[in-house]
Formats: sequence, structure tokens, C-alpha cells
Amino acid sequence: MTERINKNPEWVTRGKTIKQLIAELQSFENQDLEVKISVDDGESFKCISLVGKHNEIGKQFCGLKNCE
Repeated sequence: MTERINKNPEWVTRGKTIKQLIAELQSFENQDLEVKISVDDGESFKCISLVGKHNEIGKQFCGLKNCE
């Protein structure tokens, strides 16, 4: 049996809680900055259109959605 080895460091895949994200965003001096999200390592960014509560395989999470 071969094990799949994740080449990413733990901080890349463990994610953030709402509390952790808010604390990080509050550290920005300019609180009027627009928040965008990238899923391609910063090559492109999209605005966050919706924030919602979701459920995946019995586990709740907060999801950020771009509706473009």
C-alpha cells in the first residue's frame, strides 16, 4: 500500500477559523481595503460575492463564494 504524501506544509492545508480570519483582517491598518480571494497561488484574484454557512459530509464550515 502506498501512502499519499502531501508536499505542502501543514499551514497551507489546515485552513483558518472565522475567529482567526477576523483577527488577521483586523491587523490591517486600512480597514476599507477590498478583500479578494485567489485559488491559483496569487496569479489571479476574484471578489468575494457571498459568505455562507455550508455542510460537507456532516461538517459545517463558512464558505466564501465568487458569483462571476
